[in-house]
Amino acid sequence: MSSGVPSVDPDVVPLTEPADGVGPVVSTPIAFSRVVDAFAAGSGPVAADAERASGYRYGQATYLVQVRRAGAGTALLDPVGVPDLSALGAAVGDAEWVLHAASQDLPGFGEHGLHPARVFDTELAARLLGMPRVGLAAVVADTLGLGLAKEHSAVDWSTRPLPEDWLRYAALDVEVLVEVRDVLADRLEEAGKAEWAAQEFEHVRTLPPPAPRVDPWRRTSGTHTVRDRRRLAVVRALWEARDDAARRRDVSPGRVLPDRAIIAAANALPRTVPQLVALPEFASKGARRRAPAWQRAIDEALALPESALPATRGPRSDGPPPPRAWADRDPVAARRLDVARDVVARLSEELAVPAENLLQPDALRRVCWTPPDPATAATIGDFLRDRQAREWQVGLLAGPLAEAFATA
Repeated sequence: MSSGVPSVDPDVVPLTEPADGVGPVVSTPIAFSRVVDAFAAGSGPVAADAERASGYRYGQATYLVQVRRAGAGTALLDPVGVPDLSALGAAVGDAEWVLHAASQDLPGFGEHGLHPARVFDTELAARLLGMPRVGLAAVVADTLGLGLAKEHSAVDWSTRPLPEDWLRYAALDVEVLVEVRDVLADRLEEAGKAEWAAQEFEHVRTLPPPAPRVDPWRRTSGTHTVRDRRRLAVVRALWEARDDAARRRDVSPGRVLPDRAIIAAANALPRTVPQLVALPEFASKGARRRAPAWQRAIDEALALPESALPATRGPRSDGPPPPRAWADRDPVAARRLDVARDVVARLSEELAVPAENLLQPDALRRVCWTPPDPATAATIGDFLRDRQAREWQVGLLAGPLAEAFATA
């Protein structure tokens, strides 16, 4: 089976200007209604992208939506000024939407009433084709021989007004997305992977929002260096105080107080504001200005009774233990995991599909730790389906895993 990857890298021609220029940002209902009419009269797929302000604002709100359709051109939509974009979805009906890394943009689209009926994800397509680089610029270069600049990918898209060069960058992100889709679709067909891709696209389109994390404060970078429950309580208190301040100010939490400062305070256990600001991590003007609030959070944690302190280990998961512990806890399961990984690695190389796209690592670990009894191709297939594996994945893996388990 062909991987669909060209053997020679194409010459890259810089893509610097949208064919139709950069139009004004659509930020009023009247301007948006004109876009809706134009897209209703257009034809073919809708290329789409979104920009957020990660690292600048609290949460993952969408601050710009770019859409392009044949016959309609490109529109740059401001969801702050026009928060309800549902009319655009209704105007294009069941047209396919082409996105790159759709899982990043679809949740934000949904918040503004956009629910595509069909999706083509150019990043997922590139993964299934075994392309070595799957970022948008790399995929555009590979498929069309065009160079797409990415210098504004991490800017603060909540800025108003948006600078002209940022808008040019945003428009270029959808300028050739449909053309990229067409090349990738041909490669998928040639490689015998078109149906796999269709199942992946529908899966990502219909994914529900993730469940809220349990104890999200435990994801503070450096928490593994905090050794006792009292200090963990300080991490939790500072994380919660920071999160509250960040939400109220609509600022990224890391800009309110870096993780490293939280960990430094937890390890030092300062009892006074002067002791706190003596820590190098609290030397900035912002940290010193808000030091009394941080010290209050620390004091509250220090005053907690033992019964209210967090456990040194996080909440128990319903999943298996870390694989490094398997050999001691269940040697047979450890052997199953070894042979299962060999199966996945072999198929990954043979089919030119990354192992994680053949099967989610969590699903692989679960079926190895607690396999169905008996572990047949049919029962393993059902087990994987229950964990959201797609039919193409089940068809490729259920039989080989059953054979491997029988010899483990």
